[in-house]
Amino acid sequence: MKDASARLRTATRRAKSDVANKLVSMFLHEFSRRVSQEWPLKVDGEEYEGAVREAFRNRCPYCLRILSDTDWAVEHLDGMNRCRAGLHVAGNVLVACRKCNNEKRRDDSKPTLTLAATGWESFLSHDGTKCRPPCQTCLYWESIWPNTEERQRIMAENLQRIRLFRAQFKEFQAIIPSLIEAMPHALAKLYSDCQEFAEDEIKKLLQEFEQSRQTLTNHRREQVPFIEIS
Repeated sequence: MKDASARLRTATRRAKSDVANKLVSMFLHEFSRRVSQEWPLKVDGEEYEGAVREAFRNRCPYCLRILSDTDWAVEHLDGMNRCRAGLHVAGNVLVACRKCNNEKRRDDSKPTLTLAATGWESFLSHDGTKCRPPCQTCLYWESIWPNTEERQRIMAENLQRIRLFRAQFKEFQAIIPSLIEAMPHALAKLYSDCQEFAEDEIKKLLQEFEQSRQTLTNHRREQVPFIEIS
């Protein structure tokens, strides 16, 4: 029973965290829309998607796999979460293979990075020489390029290619310093406030349900006729 209760508490905490993370994502999407509404290139337009695919030759910018019709995902270089504070704007959105999109989340979700300043740069820095084994991300890259020298060379080239692509978007580059300075604190507060709100609302609903249940039980007892047995 103790293990079941612990699992239930863990599931409840995870559910509240999921709700808070969703709110952070919603905020970042809305902020992205407002901050970029006067920018010349819209991230959701065909022109931007074409520019991305042309810049990376319709290949995943991380592993260089050719992107098929069923094996790609919209990729945010700086993840849209409270740790990375990424935006859905031109310069931060690419098209990547689903495998890299999933693997990169390990770095994107870390509050503190040790290999690089950003999640995408950290992802492309796991060349097998900087982490203590077993590092799942290093093993992922080793499975793609087993040769160490080749792996280091290609990953370094991909890092530089992405940096050059991002540098083209001056509007995005201009707001990055303010995002780095202000956004982490704002998102941490939003996440915490959402968690507290969820906790309070859950307690209130449970109390109301228990009161309603008790009132209904008492009412039913009052309705039971008294039968005198002689």
